[in-house]
Amino acid sequence: MITLDDLRFVAALSRTGSLSAAARALDVTPPALSMRLKKLEATLGVNLVVRNSRGLRFTPEGEQLVHEAQSMLSRVEGLADSLRGGAFAGSLRVVAPFGFGRVHVAPVMAAFARDYPQVRTTLDLAEAPWNGNVDADVVVHIGAIRDSSWIAHLLARNARWVCASPAYLKRCGTPAHPRDLTEHACLSVRENEEDVTLWRYRNRKVSSRRWETLRISPALTSNNGEVVREWAAAGLGIALRSEWDVAPSIKRGELRRLFNDHEFEGADILALVPARRGVSARVSHFVECLKARFQPKTPWRIPS
Repeated sequence: MITLDDLRFVAALSRTGSLSAAARALDVTPPALSMRLKKLEATLGVNLVVRNSRGLRFTPEGEQLVHEAQSMLSRVEGLADSLRGGAFAGSLRVVAPFGFGRVHVAPVMAAFARDYPQVRTTLDLAEAPWNGNVDADVVVHIGAIRDSSWIAHLLARNARWVCASPAYLKRCGTPAHPRDLTEHACLSVRENEEDVTLWRYRNRKVSSRRWETLRISPALTSNNGEVVREWAAAGLGIALRSEWDVAPSIKRGELRRLFNDHEFEGADILALVPARRGVSARVSHFVECLKARFQPKTPWRIPS
């Protein structure tokens, strides 16, 4: 028989990615969790995980159990909200990107925690917060997704701008057209498993507005957007960055936006909620709190 503790164990193992990390999260010893895993596999008659030199991964049966565990645990917690007539209680786990999460999600989480101290809130920041198996009530994601197991709530439109420092442009010249970027030092960010060397753009003034592609050869690459923005401000090259990230630097004159007549492919900011779970009142309200921060006017928007 599978117990609620078994479901919490499976959810923690999916969230943390290792037995030792899951043991810390559940405040038990790794040997105890290893024994629990063996007992659970014996009870179900299937292997749930495969271990290798890089850690462990779930088998198809294990992934199915993870999804069911997350869904059932959410319904159990949602039942408490329902019996209280919609009052908020239980836990709320939010996952967000490092930079955006620190600047924009953390203040919303802090305000929510002050207003609803009975809710146990957790904010986890990650370079790539969204994947199909992430165990969270809300995932803040930048960019498109194509996964029917998540419901996407639009928080804000987010353009991507090409920008460079005044010092770089004085030293190397200002490119007149995106194609000229092949002659410049470009800076790129590895994120969301995208092809970071392929930049897509289109001319705002052309009626067809057909997307064109440009293959760059990065002079510098990082997996951290803040680092790339600082490299650009230091005059090391030209970067394609999210509007939310570079708008403050542009306002201060540290960076200049290039190619105002061209639109580069954007990456909207979304709040993702698992479709397989019953959405609790606290999750719905937190998503509304996020929307209130960015709508109707985003805090970084530069007037046209």
